[in-house]
Amino acid sequence: MHRGVGPVFLLGRKMAASSAEPQILVQYLVLRKDLSQAPFSWPAGALVAQACHAATAALHIHRDHPHTAAYLRELGRMRKVVLEAPDETTLKLLAETLQQKNIDHMLWLEQPENIATCIALRPYPKEEVNKYLKKFRLFT
Repeated sequence: MHRGVGPVFLLGRKMAASSAEPQILVQYLVLRKDLSQAPFSWPAGALVAQACHAATAALHIHRDHPHTAAYLRELGRMRKVVLEAPDETTLKLLAETLQQKNIDHMLWLEQPENIATCIALRPYPKEEVNKYLKKFRLFT
């Protein structure tokens, strides 16, 4: 006997369509690519640590922002995007732009050398920050 689409399935579809989808929040990081190349030649683990430092610091500094609180409530749904900046100058220019546009972020400076290595934004809906990051490609 064939069972067609029953009322339970249709009700489920209506409920899903009518309920507000949770806002997707993304934490963007921009990491210096040149640090992995000569003359720096930092190992991959050191670069990953820089991104982790920046991300953790941005989350901590902006922990009271509603987007950050929502992002941290959904640990299994965290989204991060790691982009690459070609060099320190480009990274610092991005930091200046984000500052001018009031985009919350953290520019991580490796100590004691005081080298800018990574920028981490607090979690944002991607539509709010895409225009500032679109020229950067995924970190490879």
